[in-house]
Amino acid sequence: MAPMTAPGEEMHALVERLYPLCRSITGDGVRATLDIVGEYLPLQVHEVPTGTQVLDWTVPQEWNIRDAYVADATGRRVVDFAASSLHVLGYSVPVSRTMPLSELRAHLHTLPDRPAWVPYRTSYYKPEWGFCLAQETLDALPDGDYEVCVDSTLKDGHLTYAEHVVPGQVAEEVIVSCHVCHPSLANDNLAGIAVATFLARSLAERTPYYTYRFIFAPGTIGAITWLARNAERVDQVKHGLVLACAGDSGQLTYKRSRRGDAEIDRVMRHVLTATGRPHTVDEFTPYGYDERQYCSPGFDLGVGSLSRTPYAGYPEYHTSADNPDFVSSEAMEDTLAVCREAFAVLDRNRRYVNLSPYGEPQLGRRGLYDALGGRSDTKEAQMAMLWVLSLSDGEHDLLDVAERSGLPFDTVAAAADALGAAELIKA
Repeated sequence: MAPMTAPGEEMHALVERLYPLCRSITGDGVRATLDIVGEYLPLQVHEVPTGTQVLDWTVPQEWNIRDAYVADATGRRVVDFAASSLHVLGYSVPVSRTMPLSELRAHLHTLPDRPAWVPYRTSYYKPEWGFCLAQETLDALPDGDYEVCVDSTLKDGHLTYAEHVVPGQVAEEVIVSCHVCHPSLANDNLAGIAVATFLARSLAERTPYYTYRFIFAPGTIGAITWLARNAERVDQVKHGLVLACAGDSGQLTYKRSRRGDAEIDRVMRHVLTATGRPHTVDEFTPYGYDERQYCSPGFDLGVGSLSRTPYAGYPEYHTSADNPDFVSSEAMEDTLAVCREAFAVLDRNRRYVNLSPYGEPQLGRRGLYDALGGRSDTKEAQMAMLWVLSLSDGEHDLLDVAERSGLPFDTVAAAADALGAAELIKA
């Protein structure tokens, strides 16, 4: 039998497969991306027409591109969209002209401090055209005339996003959101897409307590569109996590929700600390990824954001250096593991009420001590029962018990299961 492929390797293969596609906030690149993700997960794909009012925004025209290049007098393409989707300014309007380099320069974008890298640039809401190239390529261009072509369309169409739902024991939801609008950028955010995809598959292997809704949408306008279309049922969302920059070699970074003390904030901090992983927990700021949409004051959802190195925190951010070699199978697998561990805690975290609150109930005659016989962690398990009984006042949850007692959450949750079976506590 052939050895099973590790999830990290499969995620990296998905990143490599998605990398060449030209994604934007609308268009066929998004659809092609979702088609591939749809091979891993059943997706419900939504098409929202241009001109649709979504909160304070309007769904823009759809952008698609077939080709784009800058060619010298010999016809050689010195900048070629076919080589990388980063070479064209995102949402460039069509152009077909010949112009001198002196005029063309105003439409060329480079990174002088990183001369070998190509930047990622867009102009979503202002009609413009342009090209992105390495500074060293620009420096090598002689003066003269150049043929400029952007074979694109910008016309009424749709904004596309998709959802995948893992049914739970209750209708209350956890949302997991990632953006699908960036072109050839591996960490930002193909790694996030890959981790979300494999996280959904992992959750489907069991029946989780919460219903998990995965949202694959263009950044900002996509999340806003989802919120606008789900405003009447958004109160079902109890927790949420935005995944971005999930595959670089940096340590994990969790950004709290706007609330700052939402249950997802407490769970993520606990899991990152308890597992001993190097990590950072950042306070909420109204800038970053789509957590700022879900946390906007009118919705104020308990949604945090998990990354490795945060946005703009690494030199390769929004450049051609953010390629599949920049992300690793090991980093994505670690990010996936943290999400799985966090959701396992979230699914089991409850508040309980002690049904025998006057004095300590006699555990021995209920067989609870006997049930622990032979366990290597007998003393720890006994202490967990006592702690759960002590804090089962309807005000404290199991995460409170684990934090206050210093006991592993799994041990605390197992104690609660045993006490519940003995009808000493109820949720």
